[in-house]
Amino acid sequence: MSSGVETGIEIRPFRVDVPQEALEDLRRRIAATNWPEKETVADQSQGVQLATIQKLARYWMTDYDWRICETKLNALPQFVTEIDGLDFHFIHVRSQHDDALPLMVNHGWPGSIIEQLKIIDRLTNPTAHNASAEDAFHVVIPSMPGYGFSGKPTSTGWGPERMGRAWAELMERLGYSHYVAQGGDWGGDWGAFVVDQMGLQAPPGLRHPHQHACHRSR
Repeated sequence: MSSGVETGIEIRPFRVDVPQEALEDLRRRIAATNWPEKETVADQSQGVQLATIQKLARYWMTDYDWRICETKLNALPQFVTEIDGLDFHFIHVRSQHDDALPLMVNHGWPGSIIEQLKIIDRLTNPTAHNASAEDAFHVVIPSMPGYGFSGKPTSTGWGPERMGRAWAELMERLGYSHYVAQGGDWGGDWGAFVVDQMGLQAPPGLRHPHQHACHRSR
C-alpha cells in the first residue's frame, strides 16, 4: 500500500517553529493576570481553587519548556492538507512493517495530538516493545478544526459529521484503501463522537471504528 504523502499531491510537509517572542509574550500575559479573590470555602464546591490555578499559572510561566515539546513534534513526520476549505495538520508515521494496519487516531476535547505522542512508537514499532510484527499499525493523528496547527473555521458547521467525512477523505488521500479508526476522550467525547459518525457514514475504507470515553466522576 502506498501513501499519498510521497506523491506530494495536495499534502504539504509541516514543521513547528513558534517564535521566541510569542512564548515570551505568553509568559508576560500570564504574569499580568488579575486574580479574583480567594474562594469562601475550603473545598472545590465553588470551582477550581485560587491556589490551584495560581500554581498552574506559575508552572506555565516559569517551568514549562515548550521547546522540548516542539522538538518531539518535529522528530515526527507532520503534514498539512486542505480538506473542504480548511487546512488540517496531522502526524503520519508509517510502520517499518509493510503489512501494518492503517489506524486513524482521534484526540478529544479539550485535548490535542500531543496526548497521542506516547503511543506512536508502540503502535508502529511493536517488535521493540515485546509484541509481534502482526500488531503493527501505520498511524495517522489529525488535529481537529481549530485545534493545534489545524485551521480555524470561520463559520459554523464543523461538527462530528463533517469531521468524520474529512477524516475519511484524509485516509483516502493518503492512499489507504482500508483502515480502522479510534476515538476517545476524558469527558467531552469529541474523539468518540467523530469516530461514531465515521461508523454511521461507513466510508468504503473504514473497517472497524472504536469509540472509548472516560468520564470524570461527579
